[in-house]
This record gives sequence, C-alpha cells and structure tokens, in this order.
Amino acid sequence: MPLNLVKLCVGVSEIEELESWVNDCRAGRDTLDHVTRMFPKRKDEILPGGSLYWVIRGMILCRQPIAALEPVTGADGIERCRIAFKPQIIPVRPVPKRAFQGWRYLESADSPPDLPKSAKVEGMPEKLRRELAELGLL
Repeated sequence: MPLNLVKLCVGVSEIEELESWVNDCRAGRDTLDHVTRMFPKRKDEILPGGSLYWVIRGMILCRQPIAALEPVTGADGIERCRIAFKPQIIPVRPVPKRAFQGWRYLESADSPPDLPKSAKVEGMPEKLRRELAELGLL
C-alpha cells in the first residue's frame, strides 16, 4: 500500500471550488501541480500510487492521485517540491482534521476510504455532506 500526503487546501471551502480550480489550471497548462517548501524523504513509498488528501475547512474531503514529486528551485534560490497531480479529484469519507502547517504523511491504513459511486453524494450540498459525516452517517 502506498504512503499518502495530507495538506490543507487553503482558500477553498468545498470540493466544487477545488474542481473548478483544477479545470481552470488545466486550461492552457501542460501540468497540474502544487509547490511546497519541504520535499518528502519517503518519496519512494509515495510513488507510484500515493495521493494527496485535501483538508477543506477542517475535514479531509477528497484526494488527488500524485503523478510525480520533483525538486525545484524558486526564484529566491530555495529548494522546494513540485507535486504533480493527475487531474481527477476523488471524494472520500469525510474525516475531521485539525489545522497544521505544511503537509503530513498519511499511512494507507489511516486514509479515509473513497466514497462509493453509488453513495449519491454528487450534487449533494457540501454542508449536508459535512453534517452527515459529523453524525457518522456518511
């Protein structure tokens, strides 16, 4: 089982906003990526098959499969990590997660499961999805 990463999705309040951002980024770009300060030392455990789980407003709500982890140097000369994603966003069973800085490793055993396609969550308002998750009904 691959190792995963978890990160706050700052400035996004629901999955639909993240999906919109992904669609906007894909228009006119060859890659879909996010640059972060620290490079994972456990890269070989993440690739292939790992995902970045996004924390949106205090809950892990979705994941994006990671295509690559590449070292890059910023204009300021500081080494960073470029996380390249596959374009799909996969909703997961919502799990509360407190705020933190940067990213954290997320073991496969601790990763929330994907929501089944039959769960009828597409089109469900984000607020209702969160409330159902808090009650343990989703």
